[in-house]
Amino acid sequence: MDLDRSVPVWPQVADELRRRLDAGRYKPGERFPGTVDIAAEFDVSQSTAQKAVAALRREGRLYTILGQGSFVKDDG
Repeated sequence: MDLDRSVPVWPQVADELRRRLDAGRYKPGERFPGTVDIAAEFDVSQSTAQKAVAALRREGRLYTILGQGSFVKDDG
């Protein structure tokens, strides 16, 4: 994925992760990739990856278990 570095990057990363969730790439209850992995995949800072994941969490797409990571929330 080519990111437009002239505008904030975290929304672009969040959009791609949202597309993957919508496509069923990550199943409900499945552990979501960590911010270190997301940062490496998209070649962004870990802070940028954290902002993208936080946006998905605010939308109710993910939930976090302290010390275990983020997981895909079941729609039902």
